[in-house]
Amino acid sequence: MKKLATFIYAVLLSSTVSVSAQAQDKMAIVFSTLNNPFFVTMKKGAEETAKRLGYDLIVLDSENDPKKELANVKETTVRGVKAILINPTNSDAVVNAIRLANRLNIPVLTLDRGANGGEVVSHIASDNIVGGEMAGNYIVEKVGMKAKVIQLEGIVGTSAARERGEGFMHAVKGSEMKLLASKSAGFERDKGESVMDNLLKANPDVQAVFAHNDEMALGAVRAIQASGKEVIVVGFDGTDEGIEAVNLGQLSATVAQQPDLIGALGVETASKFLKGGQVDDYIPVPLKVIARY
Repeated sequence: MKKLATFIYAVLLSSTVSVSAQAQDKMAIVFSTLNNPFFVTMKKGAEETAKRLGYDLIVLDSENDPKKELANVKETTVRGVKAILINPTNSDAVVNAIRLANRLNIPVLTLDRGANGGEVVSHIASDNIVGGEMAGNYIVEKVGMKAKVIQLEGIVGTSAARERGEGFMHAVKGSEMKLLASKSAGFERDKGESVMDNLLKANPDVQAVFAHNDEMALGAVRAIQASGKEVIVVGFDGTDEGIEAVNLGQLSATVAQQPDLIGALGVETASKFLKGGQVDDYIPVPLKVIARY
């Protein structure tokens, strides 16, 4: 009889644990793309924090397609998520997805890139304007006040590209630097290489390049190496590959973000809000220049 009672208790305990696991609250994180080391690191930070806090985290990749982004957000709303974290493909296009969540009273937080509409609980990101200015100031320090520079822009319409460019132009206008050209390479390495190749031919006297992310910067490095020219390149993000390239002397510097911390803070902030806590509209994540001097 004692063995039977023990068995019944074990079954009941197992059932309770199973129900508890099934009842675990869900969050979703929708990325603009996971074909980028920066966002893969952000995903890791979010997943580790969600596990620690007891949330089931649904991860979706929009593949840089605003239509897929909207479809991903629709999918999360039917999967019973309590909050949606979103890294927008485009600051304008994401508004429809955010408003969909707003109508269903699902809180939304944006990561790294902001949104130009809809109701957002909190935006967690580095100060891209400050980072762009840091890149420009570093180029002045390395090349001089009259440096001839090229800018490789990110995806047009994203807050990250707009703000990094704005900060860089603050540095340009505050010095005697000459901006020879500024063109989008879509935050992609291959595009960074091809765009840089064309810009080098049109601007053979360029001395420095600022790329809005490390992927484009690494592409630019390939084009510069193939040309045989000596041009310093400054990236943005501080990805593992970017930092390694700095250590190898390929990149001159990268303005380092902390993508794992952005992901972690996103989940922590969403959890705090869901539990009734007050959260800030904007949570800045510190930046630093990693360089070989």
